[in-house]
Amino acid sequence: MSLKPEDDLFQPAALVRTEAAALEALASRLEGEMAEPFSRAVELILRCGEANGRVVLTGMGKSGIIAQKIAATLSSTGSPALFLHPAEAVHGDVGVVLKGDVVIALSASGETEEILRLLATAKRKGDALVSFCCNLKSTLAQASDVALDCGVEREACGLNLAPTASTTAMLALGDALAIAVSLRKGFRAEDFAELHPGGKLGKRLAKVRDLMHTGEDVPMVALSTPMTDVIFEMSSKKLGITTVQEDDCLRGVISDGDLRRLLEREGGAALSRTAGEAMNAHPKTIASSELAAKALAVLEERKITSLIVVDAEMRVEGVVHLHDLWGVELI
Repeated sequence: MSLKPEDDLFQPAALVRTEAAALEALASRLEGEMAEPFSRAVELILRCGEANGRVVLTGMGKSGIIAQKIAATLSSTGSPALFLHPAEAVHGDVGVVLKGDVVIALSASGETEEILRLLATAKRKGDALVSFCCNLKSTLAQASDVALDCGVEREACGLNLAPTASTTAMLALGDALAIAVSLRKGFRAEDFAELHPGGKLGKRLAKVRDLMHTGEDVPMVALSTPMTDVIFEMSSKKLGITTVQEDDCLRGVISDGDLRRLLEREGGAALSRTAGEAMNAHPKTIASSELAAKALAVLEERKITSLIVVDAEMRVEGVVHLHDLWGVELI
């Protein structure tokens, strides 16, 4: 087909709509004829995980790139997965496939030579074979325990040749499979945080215990501590606050703001006070198991800079400061 610049397929919006139409068609199949095979694929992955197996993704060319992304999504949502290059597999790398693994093979045609050469070994070594194909009558689809249809009416490519809409459908189907499995597993934000310890995402999902100051870094005075010593403790620990403790339990806090207001009211006489007389006896606290984002929300709501971290018996475990939460986003 010869296209001219004025044709719709030269328009970027039309190209995107072609891919969007492929996704709408995929969604309709998932609500209809593909609902049952999709559920079986989910069950196979769940059974694989219960047996400590992995999900092995394979694909050639553009499908291989999509397979790598799906493997990454599965791994990051609690289902251990890896990518196996089909060309390397037939030269020894197929050894990574173990009994109990589920193999997911991506091939638009279902006749990719490198994939077909893997079929016998993959089925013999693994627990099950799932395929993403655009042709359910293909060799790959027919050999699979579960074949999922990624067929599209046409590719976004003007020549209807380059994998575009079909790979978009494969990617969306892989995302749907990974998320469906994670939901069935009861995968939580806390689990996600453990798998994403680095960067902004990791900090957003970090627990208070991961960021708080502990041990000798926690400012601490007794109820009877003179204000001069209170000021020294606050200055040396540089958190703008000190805990006031008795019998290892929190009794109150004194912040820079508390100290400033006390001096404004009493002048030099404030220095004759003790920590117990000057403290705020009802400070805001937080548990170490809370998400860092929750701590940030409390600090912003209360317009304070530090939170005391305590256990159920009000024993002080640490202090989390606003500076510790830089880079954290509210959930």
